[in-house]
Amino acid sequence: MRRAEDMPNLSLLKASLRSDVPPFYAMELMREAGELAAAGREVFLMCVGQPSVGAPERVRQAAITAMERSVLGYTDSFGILPLRQRISDYYKARYGVDVPVERIAVTTGSSSAFLLAFLAGFDVGDRVAIARPGYPPYTAIQKALGLQAVHVDVNESTGYHIVADHLDSLAAASGGLQGLMVASPGNPTGSMLAPEQLEALITKAEGLGVRVISDEIYHGITFGKREETALRYTDEAIVINSFSKYFCMTGWRLGWMVLPPALIEPVYALAQSFFISPPTLSQEAAIAAFDCFDEFDAIRDGYARNREMLLEALPKMGITRFAPPDGAFYLYADMSDFTNDTALFCRRILHETGVATTPGIDFDTRDGGRFMRMSFARSGDEMTRAIERLGNFLRG
Repeated sequence: MRRAEDMPNLSLLKASLRSDVPPFYAMELMREAGELAAAGREVFLMCVGQPSVGAPERVRQAAITAMERSVLGYTDSFGILPLRQRISDYYKARYGVDVPVERIAVTTGSSSAFLLAFLAGFDVGDRVAIARPGYPPYTAIQKALGLQAVHVDVNESTGYHIVADHLDSLAAASGGLQGLMVASPGNPTGSMLAPEQLEALITKAEGLGVRVISDEIYHGITFGKREETALRYTDEAIVINSFSKYFCMTGWRLGWMVLPPALIEPVYALAQSFFISPPTLSQEAAIAAFDCFDEFDAIRDGYARNREMLLEALPKMGITRFAPPDGAFYLYADMSDFTNDTALFCRRILHETGVATTPGIDFDTRDGGRFMRMSFARSGDEMTRAIERLGNFLRG
C-alpha cells in the first residue's frame, strides 16, 4: 500500500471552502442525548423540532398498500399527480387560494426545496436577507452555493421578523439585495407576522426587485393566531412547506414548493439532475395525510397545552424574557441571568438532568450565547417531567 508521504500531491486534496459551514448544534445535542439514552439514562428531547408522535394509521396503511401493489419506481421529478392535486386542493380549502398543480413541486423534505429555491432563484454573489436569529441551514446553504447571507438583527421591537421598514436600507447597501427569506411562524422564535405585515413586506420587496422565499413549514401549528400564506399576496414568491411538522411525517422526508411561473422549468431541470424524484413510498402515503386533519389538530392542541405549561413554569425558574411563541413548537428564551455561554450551559443541563435543549448559537452566531431554544413537541407527561428537572437545575 502506498503511503501518504510518498504521494506529495495528496497535500493538495482538501475540503472545499464552500463546505466550511458550522455544525447544527441541535443535532449535536441530539446525538449526545442518544448516547446517554443508550447508556441507560432517561433523556427528554427538547432540542429538536419534530413531533413526538408518528404519522397517523391511515398514512401508514396507505404506505403498506403501496408496497403491496407497486414496485415503487421513480416518479415524475415534481412528484405524482394525485399528491400534487391534493396539495392544490389544500391551498383552496385552507387559504382560499387557487394554485395550479403545474406550479407545485413535491420535494425530498423541505431541505431539498430550499436548495432548489436558492439555486434557481439566485446567482453566485447575490445577497439574500435572513433574520437573526434564524434557521441555520438558510445560511449554510447560501454559503455552499456562493451566495451572501445578509443577517438582519430582529428583536421584540419588530416581532422577531424582518419587516418592510428594513428593506430600503438593505436594498441601498453596497451590492443591493436580491433575495429575502420570510419564515412565519419562525424557527427558533415561534413568532409570526400579522397578515398585513406580511403583505406589506412582500409588496415592498417586489417593488424593489427582491425575490421572496416564504418558509411556511410550521403552518397549521399556531396558537390564537391564524397564519397566512404569501400566495395570497403574490404569484412571484417561492413558497416552501413540509410534511414533517404539522403532518407528523418527519422521517418520511417529503415536502413541497409552489413556484412562480418563470421558475417552473428551471427547477424541474435542477430537480431531475439533483434528486431524480422524491421518495415514491412517502408520496403515496402522504395522499392519505390530507384525510387526517382532525388528528393533526388534536396533536396541535397537545402542543398548546405544553406551551401553557412552559409559559407558567418558566417565570418561576427565573426565565422571564422570551420571544412570543405564536406558532411552531419552540420557546426562545433569554438565559443571560444564568449564562452567556449556552453552548456549554445546554451540555451541562443535558448531562446533569437528561433534558436536551438547544443553544442559541445555532440561530445567532453573534448574540446567541445568551439564548436557549426549547421544543415543546413532546408528550404531556414528558414535558411535565422535563420542566420539573429543568426547574430544579436552574433553582440550584
